[in-house]
Amino acid sequence: MRENQGNLTTGSVRKKLAVYALPLVLTSVLQALYSIADLVIAGQFIGKRSVSAINNSSQIMNLLTQVAVGLTLGGNILIGQYFGNGSHKERKRAGGTLFSISLLFGAASGAVIYLTSDTLLGMLGVPAMGESLEYLHICAGGCIFILGYNALSSIMRGTGNSRIPFLCILSSILLNVVLDIGFVTVFQMGIRGVAYATVCAQAVSFMTALVYTWKHQDYYGFYLKNFKIRIGKLLAILKLGVPCVLQNTVAGISWLTVTYFINQYGVDVSAGNGISIKIKEFSQLFITSMSGGAATMIAQNLGAGQFERARETMREGMRICLAMAGIVILVIEISAPWLASLFTNDPAVISAAVMNLRIEIIGQIFYAMFLNYHSLMTGAGHTVYVFMSSFVNCILVRIVLAGIFNHMIGLNGVYLACVIAPSVSVPIGYLYTKSGIWKKDRLLATN
Repeated sequence: MRENQGNLTTGSVRKKLAVYALPLVLTSVLQALYSIADLVIAGQFIGKRSVSAINNSSQIMNLLTQVAVGLTLGGNILIGQYFGNGSHKERKRAGGTLFSISLLFGAASGAVIYLTSDTLLGMLGVPAMGESLEYLHICAGGCIFILGYNALSSIMRGTGNSRIPFLCILSSILLNVVLDIGFVTVFQMGIRGVAYATVCAQAVSFMTALVYTWKHQDYYGFYLKNFKIRIGKLLAILKLGVPCVLQNTVAGISWLTVTYFINQYGVDVSAGNGISIKIKEFSQLFITSMSGGAATMIAQNLGAGQFERARETMREGMRICLAMAGIVILVIEISAPWLASLFTNDPAVISAAVMNLRIEIIGQIFYAMFLNYHSLMTGAGHTVYVFMSSFVNCILVRIVLAGIFNHMIGLNGVYLACVIAPSVSVPIGYLYTKSGIWKKDRLLATN
């Protein structure tokens, strides 16, 4: 039975976590290749203004993506807890509600981004406004696909299925690369071609996931009767998801603020920052995916009342992530110039990217620690604690320190602030774990 195949409450914790998280890691890697492929093609065939434009526009789209992830994470945790306690009818109803609200939000957010793109980009002080507007207007059309795919992925992952989301992304990234090359190098569409390739790929990942869940509608409950917003389920999803949305929003705002500071140093530094961001995001994928997988596994175990197994899942995830963080820091410190040169041949842009990388990558050790503490908070449904932790490190520390250090030290001070910020969430996570609050049962909606 599929219920047993997706059960994360039995067997070796390390083995179960590794087997479940590996497809999540691969999925995240492929998702990152969307934007990396865009940036490489733009840097090699269009120019540094397009690199800056994609970087700045992507900051806005990433904010939406993080909101989507936050919203659907609430559904993922609710579905995981239902799965853990065997409430499969309620699980299916929760999935239907999550999918319905995600499509509505995706359509609305796309319209908002399209209509306000000039204002949003103007607030960032972008050095390549024309190219940025062109790229963002097109990418706004992909918002419904982003939200839809994330909803379907969360539904599948909540039941222990991390393999199909990986295959969906695999198919779309292959298409994205092919279209990037075709639109830019063959049809000479410039930055519009990069944007169209991305939206087409997002549509493919959504449709592939939709076809799979519809084909297995008995298991996932994808019947028309479930395609409605049930108030009880919506409130439960929002109770879990809104703090995650707020967490991702404050994180996005903090990075937008950092981007504003960096943009003041010119197009070379802006483009270098864009390259550095892609490399850092890619290097952090293992940590974020492992901690995300741990959160789902924790949710199932807490739903089944297996508290010690839930805590051991968090600890095992942290041990693995700390080891990977050490490797990542070493590799990037050594190979930063080569990595940056993959994106562009411009010496000034490469130099700016390398300086950013060699300073900020040190923060990976703190990310490895606090993200796994957050996995316990998230799996327990205590997403408000995740928000509080993120608010402290993103708003009270990153933005404030970036402003102060930018004035006192300059550009490198901004980078240093980004290293220090995540460290403050580590003691918050430790105190939460020691408190035992996470052992308290969560009330699951029955409407």
